[in-house]
Amino acid sequence: MLKTYEEKRNNIKEEIEFIGNSVIDALESSLKMLKNDDISTLKEIDLSVKKLSNKSNEIDNLIVTTLALYSPEAKDLRQMISYLKITNELIRAASNVKGFIKIFRKAFCEDLNTNTILEFTIPLHKSALLSLRSAMAMIDQENDNNIEEKYHKVIVEESKANDLYAMVEKNILKLISKNLELSKEYFDILSSLRRLERTADRASSIASLALFAHIGGDIMQS
Repeated sequence: MLKTYEEKRNNIKEEIEFIGNSVIDALESSLKMLKNDDISTLKEIDLSVKKLSNKSNEIDNLIVTTLALYSPEAKDLRQMISYLKITNELIRAASNVKGFIKIFRKAFCEDLNTNTILEFTIPLHKSALLSLRSAMAMIDQENDNNIEEKYHKVIVEESKANDLYAMVEKNILKLISKNLELSKEYFDILSSLRRLERTADRASSIASLALFAHIGGDIMQS
């Protein structure tokens, strides 16, 4: 029975990692396009939130079935609970990433101060990507000794993302005051970047849940 439970748990982890890697792949692709100043190709990124949501529902059903059929020990039970919540956080992250890609591509144009926008967008994007990548690495972490170190890496990147968003918000508002006719485009850019910052927030929540799965305590989510 133990072997069967472990197989179910590993299957759940693999399915969760599939969702996480799908979001990470979209972030990596969009970051590369931003660095190459090739914004129009953002439309080529295929990130279906609907498909990932369906996958998330399948995972949740598998988790519930596993809990119903087996009697996991305390740590295993914590893992199942955290996985159940992590799937929701990943779908929220996917929605934010898709929103960023769609809104940024439509709003970005040569009439805007593109240098200033990209100056802050690229490092903000890097922090969102690194925070989510580090959070996902925690899920597959077997050694509890390093889990807190990985958790703090996520928190550092989330903090960077928050600071960078505050800086770009301040600069874009200045640009709007000087170019009121472009206010809609600038506000849309700001809205898209807000979704990147929220992606880092979701990574922080995932990291908190992964930490709970390993060492227990309270579930801390942002």
